[in-house]
Amino acid sequence: MSVNQYIKPITTERNGNLIVGGCDLVELAQKYETPLYVIDETSLRQICREYKSAFANYPNIKMMYASKALCTSAITRILDKEDFGFDTVSAGEIYTVYKAGVNMSKVLFNGNNKTQKEIELALDLNVGRFSVDNFYEAELLNKIGKEKNKTADILLRITPGIECHTHEYIQTGQTDSKFGFDLTQIDEIVNLIKISYKNLNLRGLHAHIGSQIFEMQSFTDEVKILLEEIKRIESTHNITLDEMNIGGGLGVKYTDADNPPNIRELAQAIENAIKSSNLKIPTIYLEPGRSIISTAGITLYTIGSSKQVPNGRKYVAVDGGMADNPRPSMYQAQYTAEIANDTQGRKKELVTIAGRYCESGDILIENIELPKPKAGDILCVYNTGSYNYSMASNYNCVEKPAMVLVNNSQSDMIVYRESLDDLIARDNIPDRLRK
Repeated sequence: MSVNQYIKPITTERNGNLIVGGCDLVELAQKYETPLYVIDETSLRQICREYKSAFANYPNIKMMYASKALCTSAITRILDKEDFGFDTVSAGEIYTVYKAGVNMSKVLFNGNNKTQKEIELALDLNVGRFSVDNFYEAELLNKIGKEKNKTADILLRITPGIECHTHEYIQTGQTDSKFGFDLTQIDEIVNLIKISYKNLNLRGLHAHIGSQIFEMQSFTDEVKILLEEIKRIESTHNITLDEMNIGGGLGVKYTDADNPPNIRELAQAIENAIKSSNLKIPTIYLEPGRSIISTAGITLYTIGSSKQVPNGRKYVAVDGGMADNPRPSMYQAQYTAEIANDTQGRKKELVTIAGRYCESGDILIENIELPKPKAGDILCVYNTGSYNYSMASNYNCVEKPAMVLVNNSQSDMIVYRESLDDLIARDNIPDRLRK
């Protein structure tokens, strides 16, 4: 079974307390405090190798990690060593991978509203590819490239008109999307590049159809549309395109109800689409994010107060919530959890896990059956590697959690916990208010 089909990190075991990466989770919580993000290095490296193995028949495929899922220096170093490139969407992500020592030719800059400063940074650091999203960006990138005497290798991001069955907020390939050129706009932008934008070198097309996708037909349709459009552009404009970026989006298993395809099924779907097209195979970029990092991550919380609603549900509160994991409140995302400390002999009860933040919608998990929770218990929420830390905030002026990497019974801090001084480090009181 592929790692993306597990709910828990593959090193998870229970010996009284829960153990991940050879580390006792209760001891981790005591040492580093909670909330605490934990990344299992073995699970992370295993999923990278599964991707490489599944696509081994494609010598011209380039694996690109979608950095927005989780971008830290240590995670970047691991993925770089596993021979992944990086799909970045901001100056911050570009700078993180640069400072981690990545060969910047392996980096693609994506996004629908890149700023002038971000484009300048990307050009200065020699980012390998730009995924150009719209007419404004094409003009701006060409202008800045001309000023710097640099030519940018680009892909055109298109909206292929595919509506995958996932949450509407994470669909990106449908016709009515903020991302990319509509297919009816392709000829216009290609002509502009050929005739006017001499500092842009068009290499191919890019599409991304969404996230947490379980249906392989969506990927099959996407590949066919991209290949046909490449063929049409080459014929119409007498140019050669040698690259195709199909994005990412493969789903993961958050609960027992989820049944995501494995990575080999994704590879097979892409291979079948290519074979059925009878077209030449360009260099293919694949950009998994969630399915790379999600299962490797867990979050530890300490249980505090509880409340039994008369004739209603029981709320059990933890010391984190929507600021360190906004996905349940944003996407109605569901998670699986266990109490990490030894709970032998306790009867189970149905509870709702509430966060500590001043919002009624700060609910992490509704209606989960757990051994009767007590104050001081350590709650382990699984599959939090993607879009938890990366979307975290300081809501209610609460410090962001630390993150540790575990492997072979060793734990290492990879993101330090914020302090109260960190929260106000960039605050300023004007002199006129000090009088």
